[in-house]
Amino acid sequence: MTGLELAKEAAKILDAKLGVDVKVLKVEEVTVITDYFVIVSGSSNTQVRALADEVEYQLELLGVVPARKEGTPTGGWIVLDYLTVIIHIFHSESREYYSLERLWADAKPVEI
Repeated sequence: MTGLELAKEAAKILDAKLGVDVKVLKVEEVTVITDYFVIVSGSSNTQVRALADEVEYQLELLGVVPARKEGTPTGGWIVLDYLTVIIHIFHSESREYYSLERLWADAKPVEI
């Protein structure tokens, strides 16, 4: 599975689980960290955890597991690192505070 396919699949899963404002950014031309960011918000700590659990579970069914996981829902964010794709799951206030879309404004949005 390519990075783009993985990013779009993750976005689809998060949208189906009622993630808020799902975005995919192509960042490979502006950083060496990864190729794509998937960014989504949850309205509560419980939803942040549920979004992370669901995307991790569904991608594992496709044979894809994260290289690393960081954060906690009580901290307002969870990051799942799939190397070519990094999924950022934020509580709404944390997403606004960290403002990754503004920080990575040079990245190209991907239509999902």
